[in-house]
This record gives sequence, structure tokens and C-alpha cells, in this order.
Amino acid sequence: MMNNKELGEKIIDLVGGEKNVNSLIHCATRLRFNLKNFDKANKSALSDIPDVLTVVEKGGQLQVVIGNKVGKVHTEIMKSHNISSGSEQDGKNSEKKAGLMANVFEYISGTFTPLIPALAGAGMIKALLAVLTILNWINVEGSTYAVLNGASSGLFYFLPIFVGVSAARKLGANPYVAGVIAAGLLDPNFTALIESTGDTTFMGIPLIAASYSTTVFPILIAMAVYAPLERWLKRISPDTIQLFFVSMISILVMVPLTALVFGPFGEYISSGIGSAVAFMLDTSAILSGILIALAWPIIVILGVHWGIFPIILDNMSRGGDMIKPITAAAVFAQIGIAFGIFLRARKNKELRSLTFAATTSGLLAGVTEPILYGLILRYKRLIPLTLISGAIGGAMIAVFDVKISTFVFNSIFTIPNYTPTLGYVIGIGSSFLAATVLAFIFGTEGKKIKSEDENAVNAQEENPSIESVKFDIQSPLKGELIPLEEIDDPVFSNASMGKGVGIEPIEGVVYSPFNGKVVTLFPTKHAIGLVSEDGVEVLIHIGIDTVQLEGKHFEAHVATDAIVKKGDKLITFDIQAIQDEGYKTTTPIIITNTKDYLDAIPMNPKQINAGEHVLTILR
Repeated sequence: MMNNKELGEKIIDLVGGEKNVNSLIHCATRLRFNLKNFDKANKSALSDIPDVLTVVEKGGQLQVVIGNKVGKVHTEIMKSHNISSGSEQDGKNSEKKAGLMANVFEYISGTFTPLIPALAGAGMIKALLAVLTILNWINVEGSTYAVLNGASSGLFYFLPIFVGVSAARKLGANPYVAGVIAAGLLDPNFTALIESTGDTTFMGIPLIAASYSTTVFPILIAMAVYAPLERWLKRISPDTIQLFFVSMISILVMVPLTALVFGPFGEYISSGIGSAVAFMLDTSAILSGILIALAWPIIVILGVHWGIFPIILDNMSRGGDMIKPITAAAVFAQIGIAFGIFLRARKNKELRSLTFAATTSGLLAGVTEPILYGLILRYKRLIPLTLISGAIGGAMIAVFDVKISTFVFNSIFTIPNYTPTLGYVIGIGSSFLAATVLAFIFGTEGKKIKSEDENAVNAQEENPSIESVKFDIQSPLKGELIPLEEIDDPVFSNASMGKGVGIEPIEGVVYSPFNGKVVTLFPTKHAIGLVSEDGVEVLIHIGIDTVQLEGKHFEAHVATDAIVKKGDKLITFDIQAIQDEGYKTTTPIIITNTKDYLDAIPMNPKQINAGEHVLTILR
């Protein structure tokens, strides 16, 4: 192992040398390089350094993750090199220097991710109504249907408002003013202009009146302009009038500007994309279906799939979308893979349990992430089987010209929402059947797949001197438990820092999870490292990339080297203020010395209170 100085020199050499570094900052776990030329950095060699846990290129930064000693390595680098330390704000600003497409997809994805539960819920009500109508269990002319239809359609009609609020939160602007801007485009007085027979103008400027209900592109463009406008207005306006002046000017400028420019431009973009997809399908439906179905799992893995949904939603508002039905072929191919492995792995109870649960959740809810990340990517031979099966169904769905007009997850319950239904069933059925057969014949051997508990038991059998000891770690936060792999940061989600669990906090207080000592308290107070009396090292990292807030909205109640008891208050933080700044408050709880133990087993996802059991450490 290298000492801190040697490690620092090695890292500087592999990022392209001192002259290739614009600035260097660090957070609780990683060095964050702002480089002049990213091509000069040897990421592969950096990852091979034993002290480096992983290397991530994100937000215009090269992030070298080295864990708890990052501060010492940073100090050695700054001693020996003429490198600007910059500031955390520089790190934040470097996010804006990332590639244009990366920023666009990050913006769209960050906008739509919080809306997914609402979209899925409303879509499922649409699916329920479709089933009830087919069975003649509800009268489509009756008041009951009208109420339920309103419950499912309201979100889609007022979608620009919800998109505006979410986009503003993502960009750090006032979400309520954003909602007012979007609502202005849906006001009955404005929508009445669409039916006007005379010249429609605004202050003498020709105005193209259009219906913005269910659209997303115009408001996405508008919010990208509104956010910097609001920041500029806050800088120039006196404090005495800022309360009303900023919002008043923002609304006065943005509503007409959106109606005159962004609305028509957004409509042209969405219409053009929809026409291009339609042209592609008309030219060669089979080839188009194959290509879209092949690309979809890759797009999901890259995390940019939510960036495609504005296109899908706009297609839906124009008479029906053809993309989402084809992606369903890829989804049902993944479900078929899980079911095929379930049938194949007869002797592995753990694997059969995993694949049965994954198949069930996929069929009933359209949730396939456990299959994709926990099975297909884990066993690479399943990847071509998945792609082939999806391509088969995608081609059939495209040939039948299947469309959908409302947002739903691709499950068996939403089948009636697709038309023609028979063509859709044939397509997804073909994908599911092909994947099941291929996985059963060529899939991975069940006996090779062992659960973490089995690995721990096997370790004991191979070394009888190992004494099984359990340490229970208590939750430092109140909130909702989520699996580590669902955290939106690859450094934590792939367990590079160690095993653990994530918490979506609903109360901004961090308590000590055990009796122990504070070994690290980062200056920005967004992260704290503890060691228990038994030697378990825990990192509590409040939020994702919140180091860039430079301590704003955080307050520490302990100091480094402080002795703490279980339940002692460590840090308080303002959840809403952090989220308003555009950051997620998802908090990873990481056992940083996982390698010293047999396993670190998290509790299943659930609502949890501070002080309740959250992790079990096996030694």
C-alpha cells in the first residue's frame, strides 16, 4: 500500500499531470478534479490503484474515490503541486460545463423522476377503468365513471404545471412561481384564444395560440430560462421589494415569452420528433421495432430513459405513442428471463425465491430493475438472450402499429390500454416466451449463484476458527429505507465504499447509531464518520453532492474525536431547503470497513424510525 504522498503523486500523474488540472476539491470520500482535457486522464489505471475504490466521471468532474483518508491525500497533493483549490462552488459550477446532452438528460430525468409515482398511479386508474369498461361493470356515461376518469385525467391535463414545479425544484428556482407560469398557459381566457377567428396578438406581436394541456417541451424550455432570470432578478432587486418584485417580473416576462416563443418552438420540436419516429416506423416497421427494443435496456442502464418520456408524452397527446409499446417488448423479455431462470434453478432455493419475486413484480407492476441489475447484468450471458427476445416482440408490435394514449407501466393489468390489444399481446407474449425458453436452455447455472448468507456460511465452513458474531446497527434517521443500489450515485450504489443502506429522510436530524467516537466531521457538515466501541466504521453521508452547499442548511452538534452515545444528536439539516437548492437528501449509511466482516445485511425497505434496527454486521 502507498503512503498518502505517494498515492497523491500517482493520482496526479494519471489524471494527466499538474498542468491538466484546473482545480481540485474534495468531499468526504472523493477527490473532485476539474480537468482541462478529460482524454488525458487514464481512468482504467486510476481504478487499478489498490487504494482507489472507484473512478467516476460526473457533472464535469473526474471523481477519484479513496474513502476516509481523502482529506490527507488532498493535503499532500496541495503541498506538492501548484493547483488551485477552487471552492465547492467551483465544483458546482463545473456541473454546468458537462456535455450539453448530458446536462439535458440530467435536467429532464431530474424533472420527471419525482413525478413518476403520480404518473404511474393515474395511469393505473386509467387501466382499471379500461378493464371495468370491457367487463361492462361500469357505465361510461355515469357519474362514477366521470369522477374516476377525472381522477386519472387531471394530472395529464395539468401536466405542464406539475412539470414546471418539478423542473424549477431541479434548477433551484421557486417552484410555486413556476407553477403560476405554467398555469397561465392553461387559463380558460388563454385557451379561448385557440378558437378565436380573428388575428391573435400580444402587444401587436403575432401570437400562435395552441393547447398546452398534456405537453411538456414548452414548459421545460421555459423553466430553463426562468431559473437564471429569477437568480438575476434577486441580485438586482432591493431587499425591501424582493418579496413581490422577483415573482411579479418573472411571471410578466415568462408567460408571454412562453406563449410567443417557447410554446411554438417546443411544439415544433415535439412534432418533429414524433414525425421522425412515425417516418422510421412507416419506412421499416420491423427494423424500427427491433432497434427500439434493442436500445431500451441500454438506455435504462445508462439512466437516460426518463429523458425519452417527454417525447412519449407528447406523442400521446397527438393521438397515440408508438415508442412505449415497443419498449414493453424489452420489459417482458426481462420478465421472461427471470421466469426462465426460475424454472431452471430447481436446486437453488434462494435463486428461485429471487426470480419468482422478480417475475411477479414485473408481471403485476412492470418493475424490472431487480431483474436487470440483480440478474441480467450480474450474469453476462443473459444479456444477448434478453436483447434477442426483446427484438422479436418489438418487431411484432411495430408491425401491428400498436399505440397507447395514456402513461402506464408495462404490466399485465395495463394491457387494455394498448390498441390494437391483440397485436400488443402477441408482441409481449412473443418476447416473454422467447426469453423464458432461451433462459431455460442457455441461462446461467443455478448452482453457481449463492446468496450473501450462503457465502457467509461457506466462509465459516472453510475456516472453522471464524466465530459468528452479530452487531446490530441502529438507524440514525427517520425515513424510508431504500436498497443501496437505488441511490443515485454510483460510488455508493455499487458498494465501492462498502455495504450499507440508503434512507430517504423525513426528519432532518441525525442521531448516533451506537456508542462510539466521531472520527471524521467534514467541514461542510454534510457527512460524518463514526467508529463503534466494537470497531464498526460507519459513514453517514447526508444527501447526494451536498458538499457543494458548503455547509449551508447543516448544523453540527458534535466535533471530531467526540465520544457519543447511541441516540445522541449529531447533525441537523433542513430537508426542504436542501431540496429547494436542487439536491437530493437521500442519505447513504455505509459500513466503510465492510471487508473486515463476513457481511453487512440491511433490513428490507420500509418506513423506519431513528433508533430502530437497520443493519446487521456478521463477523
